[in-house]
Amino acid sequence: MTAQVPNGTIISLASGYGSALTTTIVTNANPAVVTSTAHGLSNGDYVELTSGWSRINNKIARVANKTTDTFELEGFNTTSTSVYPAGGGLGSVRKITGFTQLSQILTSSSNGGEQQFATFQYLEGDFQNRIPTIKNAAGLTFTVADDPTLAGYILASTANDDRLPRAVKALLASGAIILYNCYISLNRTPTLTVNEVMASEVTLSMLNEPVRYAS
Repeated sequence: MTAQVPNGTIISLASGYGSALTTTIVTNANPAVVTSTAHGLSNGDYVELTSGWSRINNKIARVANKTTDTFELEGFNTTSTSVYPAGGGLGSVRKITGFTQLSQILTSSSNGGEQQFATFQYLEGDFQNRIPTIKNAAGLTFTVADDPTLAGYILASTANDDRLPRAVKALLASGAIILYNCYISLNRTPTLTVNEVMASEVTLSMLNEPVRYAS
């Protein structure tokens, strides 16, 4: 068992994307193998996924074991054809060409993601049952020391205005990586509390569950 604190974590926002690359095959395998002719990707690249498989759609993945026309989605197990119907994972990928740090984060909090249930009871029974249904929309909120000249603040402001999804990378002090794909909102009105640092609020609204890598 291990436990860790988030101290030292670096949060970065995607600052650029390559052109969308069409995927012609996505295999039911562990890890999934993608075919995209002459894709030009390298091992270690991060890509945004668009897929007919909702479980991986809008997620961020890392490229591994690339060949000229194929590459693996590191850590993505798509062997279950009941969850990932054969041939249904086609779509596209976009390479993330850069990240910009969102610096001076003071506090962070998560919200949403709670499991919801369908609760029912049979007429002849005296005990309720429940079935898991959906999970609530989830997000993260960061308060950042207010400085509109910082590159991360400027990028968050751009994302707030263009309403385009952005990848977000959390690099933990241990070297572990958490990848999110989010809409980013910025509250440009800073706090004005006596004897406290002026702060603005950056909100991440997630498009799918995060992806984690040990290093």
